[in-house]
Amino acid sequence: MTLTTPRARTGRITFFVALAVFAQESTWNLYDSQVPPLLREHLGSAALIGALMGMDNLLGIFVQPWMGNRSDGTRTAWGRRIPYLVAGMPVAAVLFVLIPHAAATLPLLILTMFGYALVANSFKPIAESLLPDYIGPERRSRANAAVKIASSITVIVAALISLFLIDDFPKLSFVIPAILMLASVAVLAWKVRDSRSPAYLAALEEDRQGSAAQAPRVPMRQVLLDIVRDADRSRLLVILAVFAFGSAWFASRSLVTNYGMEALHLSRGDAGGVSLPSGVAFIAAAYPAALLAERFGRLRVILAGMVVFAAAMVLGTVVRTPAGTVVAFCVAAAGAAAFMVNMAVVLWNLAPSARVLGTYTGLYTVGWSTGGFVGPALVGGMVDVTGWPFMLLDVGAVTLVGVLLVTRIAVLRRRRAEGPEL
Repeated sequence: MTLTTPRARTGRITFFVALAVFAQESTWNLYDSQVPPLLREHLGSAALIGALMGMDNLLGIFVQPWMGNRSDGTRTAWGRRIPYLVAGMPVAAVLFVLIPHAAATLPLLILTMFGYALVANSFKPIAESLLPDYIGPERRSRANAAVKIASSITVIVAALISLFLIDDFPKLSFVIPAILMLASVAVLAWKVRDSRSPAYLAALEEDRQGSAAQAPRVPMRQVLLDIVRDADRSRLLVILAVFAFGSAWFASRSLVTNYGMEALHLSRGDAGGVSLPSGVAFIAAAYPAALLAERFGRLRVILAGMVVFAAAMVLGTVVRTPAGTVVAFCVAAAGAAAFMVNMAVVLWNLAPSARVLGTYTGLYTVGWSTGGFVGPALVGGMVDVTGWPFMLLDVGAVTLVGVLLVTRIAVLRRRRAEGPEL
């Protein structure tokens, strides 16, 4: 599969894809930072809090690949992605604003969390699929770096809200990311028509070349069987590696506020702001991670980044102070950038057709969301046994599983030199 886009249009569409991701992540990051303390008012178990925080990722396991597959088969004058974004983002923004108002009782809080997670998950892979729709394999790492930088800015926004607003205005603080989401989707609705994307046009051509009875959408079962039955196993191992690293990443993000309060004895607001400098570190590392991947190979850079992430967790455990934790999270964010910028590109570049790019994005998020569901609960259970002071070490142990999986993928790709460029 070959897709080409003029360089000028590549920059323009990268901005709009980054805006789409910024819109959704502006709410997700405050959700991960400040919903755990709301649950802590009703629950004492870190494992149970982690499991409820992973609920959105459990929903994502089922909703995201299905919605990605549905969007692959959508054919409208507006394209196959934008209609879903315009419909879903405003609803998610409203539900997000309602979360702190529902925190008075645990059942109502969980119900509101479920509603937000269901709607937000429905358009998450669709926004991310715009990037491979428009941009060819050789430049996807650079474009995805820009998208991840936009996502990291929302980490900074969430940390600033935690530092300066959450203690005094706990309900109003949730309105700010919702407004950012509404503004972003308004710009997307005005400027983007993905019916003009190279992948959409390629999919239409494949539709025309197929039999008259062939539906535009490739069935999910067919896509899954193709991956599972492939003797190479690279695509399956990529998804498993995403699961492993996603487990470590989400555990570190979802439990960091409680870690700061319990292990570092910080206030809720100060603990929520521990991740602020790491957002800057991620931004600084994202684009170099893309350039290094293009020069030395994506899998090598991904592997190095995961090792750095695990080492940073050990550093944070040894130097258990607020300053030491900030440094550890900065180093970890730089390592995570290598994985998060390049791993989705690896899977996109292994996709056999433009007709399944949204489905492959959904499958990537299956691994990521499964890790997001299992990771916080798993690490939370480990914390219940070892105590909060060793939470970062627990995260590092989970990361090592991902290191082994990526090492195996690299070995397989070296044996198959004629395979697609990753």
